[in-house]
Amino acid sequence: MRKYMLCPLFALVAASGFAFSAEHEDSAKVDAKSTHAKEKADPAAEKSVITHHSISINGRGYTYKATAGTLTIRDDKDTADASVFYVAYTVGEGRDAEKRPLTFFYNGGPGSASLWLHMGSFGPVRVVTNGPEAIPPAPYQLVPNADSLLDKSDLVFVDAIGTGYSHGLPKDKDGKPAEKDKDENPNKRFWGTDQDIDAFGRFIVRYLTVNQRWNSPKFLFGESYGTPRSAGLARYLENRGVALNGVVLLSSILNYGSRIPGLDNDYVNLLPTFAAIAWYHNKIPNKPAALAPFVEEVRQFARGDYSVALAKGQDLSAAERDAIAQKLSRYIGLSPQYLKDANLRVSQPRFRKELLRDQRRTLGRFDARFEGIDTDAAGESPEFDPSSTAISGAFISTLNDYLARELRYTSDVAYKTSAGAAIGDWDWRHTPPGSSRKLPLPAMVGDLSEAMRTNPHLKVLSANGWFDLATPFFATEYDLAHLDIDPSLRKNLSFTYYPAGHMVYLNLDALKQMKTDLARFYDGALTH
Repeated sequence: MRKYMLCPLFALVAASGFAFSAEHEDSAKVDAKSTHAKEKADPAAEKSVITHHSISINGRGYTYKATAGTLTIRDDKDTADASVFYVAYTVGEGRDAEKRPLTFFYNGGPGSASLWLHMGSFGPVRVVTNGPEAIPPAPYQLVPNADSLLDKSDLVFVDAIGTGYSHGLPKDKDGKPAEKDKDENPNKRFWGTDQDIDAFGRFIVRYLTVNQRWNSPKFLFGESYGTPRSAGLARYLENRGVALNGVVLLSSILNYGSRIPGLDNDYVNLLPTFAAIAWYHNKIPNKPAALAPFVEEVRQFARGDYSVALAKGQDLSAAERDAIAQKLSRYIGLSPQYLKDANLRVSQPRFRKELLRDQRRTLGRFDARFEGIDTDAAGESPEFDPSSTAISGAFISTLNDYLARELRYTSDVAYKTSAGAAIGDWDWRHTPPGSSRKLPLPAMVGDLSEAMRTNPHLKVLSANGWFDLATPFFATEYDLAHLDIDPSLRKNLSFTYYPAGHMVYLNLDALKQMKTDLARFYDGALTH
């Protein structure tokens, strides 16, 4: 097992071309001190700390500026509403800079900071991961990211309000600035589907204005709950004069209503992912050599005989039940008797517990390549998600160290990796296009459809992991098949698949392939 350590600065420079500007390091410290004083005096004050670095990507060197800071968004009355934390990586200055594409990144939750994408995907540095295994405790290794997207686009990683260093500003009952918020939680008013879209939209507009980037090509890159946010933002920004060039949807969930646990379509949507996972863990009899053709066969079964069988409910005959259980068993590796006992409907927690029960192992939810060990092997569902616990310490520790040590950004408060109570307090309602009534759950396919129809140049890439049980790829395919866009626009939508889970970039081979796919996507989105 390899040892992981945080690389000292001189090792990074010598080994890979990643460099930190020592000359600017001192000025960054001075800037941080002065802005801390302003921040205490005025919570709405905008803060930034700038450092300079360089990196080599595909054999070419790039000198870039890292800006860690906050921007203040304001409400319709021009009252300071929230301070939003971001880290931006930009190449070039002046007129040349404005021609570069600009990509806004964010994770999901809702209520998750964007450290996962920031430290693991396409930024200029990344945490070294250890395949589908738990990363050993500190010291961790932070390395230059040879697969960074910085050669194609400037990058802005944004933390949702209530996460990172982003926070709502207190207001009184009349909506004016105050020492204390009337609800004693100024973040809570941003915790909702439409409220969150509005906040991110205002941040993007503010960033474009402050940095004179209105004329730059613009992209959104959202992961997990960041994908319904992106769908809503594409429409929101289009209505405010910000026409996007591209949207990248990583591990999507665009219609919460279609994925309510217990509905038959939830079991149908999970089936191809179950099959891919059973294939990976060698639980398929006469295992096919290639995954993709096998998954396509399961897709057809899921849409056809399996859907029909579930639709019959209690009217399904014993003979039909036996036949479906036998075929289902061959696809997902569970015994026919277990499948019949479950009424042919296996939830993802049950599957994660059952597939490797004979080995006393459980599976990860975000990435079923990861295996966990429960107290015993007799339960109904796993006690924890090994694909989450395997990486959390490394990402959180490294992000905190990186912000302070290399980006020179410090704060009197802790960096919040999540908003804690956000999911429980979240206002899930959403007002879809063409309606004045709110749906009880976010169904964002219509928002994305409107954005693609009103901006016929908008390109959308759906990136999926085969082994992701949190946002199964078959459900994403179903959602995007119901955009109801004109045939002339369907070429603007593309799909990619990777031998990974929810966080595709944890698999280094998948990360490299995704970078290649993204480079092709960006080139296509910039060609008119």
